[in-house]
Amino acid sequence: MKLGIFHQTRYDYESPVELNPHTLFLKPLQRPHLRTSDHRLKISPVPKGLAERQSIEGNPFFQAWFSGQADSLQIDSTFEVAVRPFNPFEFILDHDFIARFDPQASKAFSYSEDDGILLHPALQTTVLPDLDAFAGTVLERAPDEPIVFLKELTASIHEHWKHIIRTEENLWSPTETFAAGEGSCRDLSWMMIHMLRMQGLGARFVSGYAYNPEIDEGHELHAWVEVYLPGAGWLGVDPSLGLFADQYYIPLACSAHAHHTLPVHGNYGGTAGASLSTQLEITVTP
Repeated sequence: MKLGIFHQTRYDYESPVELNPHTLFLKPLQRPHLRTSDHRLKISPVPKGLAERQSIEGNPFFQAWFSGQADSLQIDSTFEVAVRPFNPFEFILDHDFIARFDPQASKAFSYSEDDGILLHPALQTTVLPDLDAFAGTVLERAPDEPIVFLKELTASIHEHWKHIIRTEENLWSPTETFAAGEGSCRDLSWMMIHMLRMQGLGARFVSGYAYNPEIDEGHELHAWVEVYLPGAGWLGVDPSLGLFADQYYIPLACSAHAHHTLPVHGNYGGTAGASLSTQLEITVTP
C-alpha cells in the first residue's frame, strides 16, 4: 500500500515580523516496513537558506533561515510512503535481560551496563507515587513477561484515561494527566513514558502520523511511545488507542524529551501576536 501525505503548518502574525531560523522535523524516519519517496517542502516566504541536517538523537531535520519581514509563514510538506505488513511481536527477547528481571527491586527491569549508558536519557524520571503504584499494580498481573506487562499497561491507560483532542501546544505533566483522568495523545504518552521509566524501562516520545484506514478525513498529528527491549529494539506502543504500533505508524521524530519532537521549532522578533493553523491529509495512492 502507498499513502500520500500532505501536512500544512501556517502561522499568521498580527503585523509583519522578522522570522528567526526555524527547525523543521517533517521528514519521516526510515523503518524496515516504510519506504518514503518524493518528499517535498514548500515554504512561504521562500527562505534565504534551507539545509538538511541530523539532530543529536539521529532525527533528520531541515534548518530554514529568512531575510526581511513577513506577515505569515506557511510550510507544506508532501511525500509518499510505501508500507508493508509489519508484525510488532516478531522478535526474541534477550535472555540476559529477562534473567535480570526482579519484581522486588525498586525498578523491576534493568539493562546491561553498556545499554544503560546509551539509554541514560530515556531512563530519567522522578518517582511519582501514584503513577508508580499504578504501573506496579499492572506489573503484578504480568510478573514474568515484559511483553504482557507492556500490553496490560497500554490497555489499562486506554481503559482508565479518556483520549481527548487539545489544540493548545503545551504538554501536561504526568501528574496533571494522571489526576485529570484524560489527556491528548501526547499527554497520555508522556505519562506512560514516566510509568515505564519508574519500572526501569527506557522509553522515548515519538511524534508523527497514524493512518486509520477506516476514516477518509480527520487525520491528526499523533504521538506515541517507544520502549527499548533488548532483542526487540525500540518497540512502539500507543496508550491513546491501546495498541502496539504497526505499519500505519509513521514517525517524524523520536526523543527522550517530548518538546524535541515538535514538527516546527522557531520564533520571531517583535511583540506581534500569532495564530497557528494546521491541515493534514492522508490518502491511499495508486
